[in-house]
Amino acid sequence: MRKIQYTIDEFMNYCESKNLSQKTMMSYEQTLRLFSKYLQEEKNIEDVIKITEKDIRDYVVYIKNRGKYTVVIDKKTLKGNIPEARGDYGKQVSITTVNNYIRNIKVFFNYSKEQGVIKKDVVKNIKQFKNERKPKQFITDGEFGELLRHIDTTKFHEYRDYICVMLLLDSGMRISECLAIKVDDIDINNRAILLKSENTKGRKSRYVYFSPIMQKELRRWLQYKDRYVESDVLFCSTKGNIVMMRTFEKKLKDYGLRIGLKDITPHQLRNNFAKRFLMAGGSIYTLSQILGHSSVKITESAYLDLTDDDIRKTYQAFSPLENMRKAGK
Repeated sequence: MRKIQYTIDEFMNYCESKNLSQKTMMSYEQTLRLFSKYLQEEKNIEDVIKITEKDIRDYVVYIKNRGKYTVVIDKKTLKGNIPEARGDYGKQVSITTVNNYIRNIKVFFNYSKEQGVIKKDVVKNIKQFKNERKPKQFITDGEFGELLRHIDTTKFHEYRDYICVMLLLDSGMRISECLAIKVDDIDINNRAILLKSENTKGRKSRYVYFSPIMQKELRRWLQYKDRYVESDVLFCSTKGNIVMMRTFEKKLKDYGLRIGLKDITPHQLRNNFAKRFLMAGGSIYTLSQILGHSSVKITESAYLDLTDDDIRKTYQAFSPLENMRKAGK
């Protein structure tokens, strides 16, 4: 008998050896522990070899039908977390979440087959659900300018956030990457920042770039920061420590509420960078490199949701007849 719990342990060790991000590993482990709990309690299955395609399909239906936060790995955690107090407790799990579960389970069983733990490909016919994506929320020039005007740059922490917000929109990097930047990672003269592999989602180092306007703002911020704090971290706290991601996310949301912009997130700034880059005629291939995606397909699926009006405006700048006329003058 090959207990599924032991196989999950081996799989997690394998993931760690592949240097996967902590976020990815946590997603895998949470999915698989919940799945094994279901198998044990609902199907009386502990042996990974006995798991069938039907068992996996039954679990997908089970997850779809169960409400949010109604399934936990350890019931002892309910005392502290009190999921019933959440506003979305019991609501239907999103298709995106269900697809993430399916993807994680498929990765695990593909690993198990490659390692010879199981002989049959039980996930070959398990497909993700079609999920109609909503267009990503666009922040207009006016909204962005208003947002910056309502951040109090006379205060250290708000001035820091002001620069961080500008850099996120100007570079397209992830907030986790941005908050991990050290001063030595910045090439201020060539307007480039090295994002080190240990801080990127794909565990590969890459450069992101910033504009001449951002160059001036960063120089001013570095001078200001050095007057009050000794730290090698670009966006540090007043004590010189790295700012926590959830702290910045909460502050950004608060800044948005000051101008009536609800639920603004750092990822929205990244989305807006991508859309603006494409609207300005930037290549999808270049964008993929800047964003740190593992393939162009990921970039295409995530950011090719331009509206008819976006396409119309972009076309005007690239009309062959208009450009020929301009060249002939």
